[in-house]
Amino acid sequence: MSPPKRALQFLRWFCREDCLEEIEGDLTEVFEKQLKTAPRNARWSFAWSVVRYFRPEFLKSLRDYYLPDPYGMYKSYFKLGWRNITRNRAYSLINIGGLAVGITAVILTSLWVYDELTFNRSFKNHDHIGKLMVHNGGGTYENHPIPLASELRTLFPGDFKYVVMSTQAQEYIISAGEKKFMQVGNFMEEAGPEMLSMEMLSGTRRGFRNPHSIFLAESLSKKLFGDLDPVGETVTIDNELPVVVAGVFRDFPGNSQFSKISFMAPWDLLISSYEYIKNHENDWEGNFLNIYVVLKPDAEFDLASKKIKDVKLRHVSIEKAKEEPELFLLPLKNWHLYSTFENRKQVVSEQLKLVWFISLIGIFILIVAAINFMNLCTARSEKRAKEVGLRKTMGSFQRQLIFQFFCESMLTVSFAALLALVAGQLALPWFNEITGKQLRIPWTSEAFWFLFVFFVAVTGFLAGSYPSFYLSSFSPAKVLKGTFKINYAAPIPRKILITAQFTISVLLTIGTVIVYQQLSFVKERPVGYTRDGLIMIRKTSPEFQGRSEVISTELKNSGLASAVAESASGVTSIWGFNAGFSWEGKDPDLQESFGTIAVSADYGKTIDWQFIDGRDFSNEIAGDSSAFVINEAAVKYMGLKQPVGKTIRWETEYFDSGDYTIIGVVKDMVMNSPFEHAKPMIFFLQGYKGWILVKSNPESGSHETLSAIETVFKRIVPSAPFDYRFASDAYAAKFKNEECIGELALVLAVLAVTISCLGLFGLASFVVEQRNKEIGIRKVLGASLVDLWQMLSRDFIVLVATSCIIAIPVVYYFMNNWLQNYQYRIEISWWIFLLTGFGALTIAIFTVSFHTIKAALRNPVNSLKSE
Repeated sequence: MSPPKRALQFLRWFCREDCLEEIEGDLTEVFEKQLKTAPRNARWSFAWSVVRYFRPEFLKSLRDYYLPDPYGMYKSYFKLGWRNITRNRAYSLINIGGLAVGITAVILTSLWVYDELTFNRSFKNHDHIGKLMVHNGGGTYENHPIPLASELRTLFPGDFKYVVMSTQAQEYIISAGEKKFMQVGNFMEEAGPEMLSMEMLSGTRRGFRNPHSIFLAESLSKKLFGDLDPVGETVTIDNELPVVVAGVFRDFPGNSQFSKISFMAPWDLLISSYEYIKNHENDWEGNFLNIYVVLKPDAEFDLASKKIKDVKLRHVSIEKAKEEPELFLLPLKNWHLYSTFENRKQVVSEQLKLVWFISLIGIFILIVAAINFMNLCTARSEKRAKEVGLRKTMGSFQRQLIFQFFCESMLTVSFAALLALVAGQLALPWFNEITGKQLRIPWTSEAFWFLFVFFVAVTGFLAGSYPSFYLSSFSPAKVLKGTFKINYAAPIPRKILITAQFTISVLLTIGTVIVYQQLSFVKERPVGYTRDGLIMIRKTSPEFQGRSEVISTELKNSGLASAVAESASGVTSIWGFNAGFSWEGKDPDLQESFGTIAVSADYGKTIDWQFIDGRDFSNEIAGDSSAFVINEAAVKYMGLKQPVGKTIRWETEYFDSGDYTIIGVVKDMVMNSPFEHAKPMIFFLQGYKGWILVKSNPESGSHETLSAIETVFKRIVPSAPFDYRFASDAYAAKFKNEECIGELALVLAVLAVTISCLGLFGLASFVVEQRNKEIGIRKVLGASLVDLWQMLSRDFIVLVATSCIIAIPVVYYFMNNWLQNYQYRIEISWWIFLLTGFGALTIAIFTVSFHTIKAALRNPVNSLKSE
């Protein structure tokens, strides 16, 4: 026996005790001695030494002999899978198309959810950055007094690396030469750029030490200076603060709390330039700034919050102390999704609910698509039974068949995944428009490809698991003898899956209908004023002071406006809430808070508010300077039966304290969230008014009118940008979040129904094919078209009806809970469920009817002639 054969025998049988005498002559005495004396568990090592003894060419011949093509088996699996895909094109198209839609939905929703979950995670040391918050009375706020920051630095130097004061981000006029833009920015202390780990494109963070400097975002720098390096150039803030550009930073990411900030100026500039800020440097009750902190590496947010919670309480007046102000730190990672509090307890925010909602819908769509795959694979089981029987007869093990079917599943899912990537890229602009984000598929990210391949593998495994084990379990003897029949219980899992599939589709459909009904209900809500033709223009410059009357006169005389007024805020927002009111019969324990808006006497005429009682303000009546107009909600809140003529005492440090007389009551106006009840409101004449309201002439075109109004403003106040908003547009923007939910739910519900119908369509075709001969016999025996249609459609209709019965109570529970988030909401009507259920049944009937009617019209001779 030649050495190669001898070695081959040894390698295959060396663990047998009786194989030792098979080893003959040509091995060295050392090897022979080691083989006889080596313990049994050491023979693997010796076997390798035997292999190494022979020449390299022998190793190759040995490998080729023992394992001729190690990958041939796997290649054959994928070849068979490809043949099955191409041979059954309609079935494959339904499977791949359904899975592609499901995976596309998962890709888009995953990008959105990832963007939400990684909000504010782009900053270095983001896990050590926090924002100072305060529980005060029944609310939770982020505004603080100036001296609080230095108090924290002094008392807790071991906990805080930085304590940074900052104004809230708001719009300012930024100008360079003739270029002027309204831009969002803030004033922040010197450590701000370090805290936010600004990526400087020009200049350094040290440039912020100059109190007359400014940092520009890259986008603003290009607006003002193009591609030139602006460092050293001068820009002006609000037409009165000249500052030198000390650096340009890369714009903050879109999924950041600071994404809208396009410039940052030093805190010292704010203090030195604005007298009213300087006057509050030692005021513990002037709450208007944000305070951010950076913890030291060994500090923790919970422990630091316990230390600082009573710092403010020790410095406020006895009256303010009754509200028990309690400080705490909110980590940066929680600012976006976990920043909602009620009664000093953290509650689930609307944004977090939206994340759950989008995640669930994406998962549901994928489940619906996977169910299609399982159903269609198992429905074809009779066709593949002979194939399984022959393979088992030829020596295939069940594990090999399972692996083959898994390979087919992976191949199908892989094609669907590649198609989904293309579809996802094409759908991304539309998806970004709906969600208001700037998402992109990270093609160059290794983590993305790893997760994508892992996801495809898991999806392929889960989708192919049931068909693989089911098909590989057939008995070859029964299949080849022709006695094999599908077990009567085999369709049960398939029916369960169809029911689950349509249950999800009905859930999404009813949910979408309720979302749109709620939106329509709120949009049609009476708002208490007229939005049409109402333009809100913000006073963006101090130069507006004293010129409002000139603007009003010119607009009216030119015929551009039918009415002009001023107010402290636009008609779609309330910028001021105040307390300190007392009236006859007031509950002494009531902690009142009224929305307060300073207006001009023509305010009511301009917005067309509607009086219930009393009269409007008048410039002709001097006493109106100490008069109030209140809304219905305020009357109810105060418990006044005949409010007109009643006196309200107002103790305030911002306006004139004293007695005010109620001269009129107007209908509630929707000025904040349209989904909430109207706030108690008080309107009065004194105080600063930062907005001009223009009721445009309805006889002229809106674009021409707006252009002419802009010309008037720029002639009278040339230094200020024309910052305008249509009241109708500002009001419509309040529905953005709900409209996003509605549009996504609508699209995904349509996708779910479409995928379900595709699956039903494919399944019906196989059922009809299986019962082809039965249909022929029934037709010969006199069955009518209606009889055959009823016979073939009955099971599917029952399953869809069962889906509706399951879905209705589930969706009612969840959507009723969702509606509880809104004070102004619909009551869910029974007709929604009836109409949706009827629609689902109708769609299912039409889907199934195509194949059933086609089979019923077929000539029975064609189906029976083979018998």
